[in-house]
Amino acid sequence: MSCILNIDTSTNVCSVAVSQDGACIFDKEDHSGPNHAERLGAFVDEALSFIDNHAIPLDAVAVSCGPGSYTGLRIGVSMAKGICYGRDVKLLAVPTLELLCVPVLLREMVTDDDALLCPMLDARRMEVYAQLFTRSLREVRPIQADVVDADTYREYLDKHPVYFFGNGAMKCKEVIDHPNAHFIEGIEALAKNMLPLAERRMAREEFEDVAYFVPFYLKDFVAKQPRKLL
Repeated sequence: MSCILNIDTSTNVCSVAVSQDGACIFDKEDHSGPNHAERLGAFVDEALSFIDNHAIPLDAVAVSCGPGSYTGLRIGVSMAKGICYGRDVKLLAVPTLELLCVPVLLREMVTDDDALLCPMLDARRMEVYAQLFTRSLREVRPIQADVVDADTYREYLDKHPVYFFGNGAMKCKEVIDHPNAHFIEGIEALAKNMLPLAERRMAREEFEDVAYFVPFYLKDFVAKQPRKLL
């Protein structure tokens, strides 16, 4: 097994965790808003000090790779790449929507054998970034930017119970009116939940090229013209 520094900045939450032999041994979270530029450096310094003080060899850095906040993803990936360069360790990328499924599965919130998981990230208005998985995290439908209405997921809802969660799910609750639609509140992308996904990628040696790796934004960032004050 290995020691992995896990970083998630894909949403408004900033979180860092350290795993060793599959167990979380350090965890820091900030839920006060998009403060990644301010919080992440301090969290990482604490995590690395913890690792060094306990004489634990660091093997890899895992980072949430998107989709998600454009600025947040850039900050997280830049920090992860810097640590990988500085400490000569491997880089692992964990998809944000897959990460959202971990607490749902670990807490056994879904018991139907044929159920589908639909993690959602808010993309403003009635648009979300969404993906569909089985309970074994086999992809059923790839990531898309969906403008949600009553029929968006009907082809899946007519055949399976579908569980919607993530920070884009609650705004869809009144729109997706189907008896097979279920909504789970309070599911966030957190570094401490990256452990099983990062460990699996580590075991399979699914490493990223530190020099060329970039986050998966799904949609290009569009800069807005600042509003004139006068």
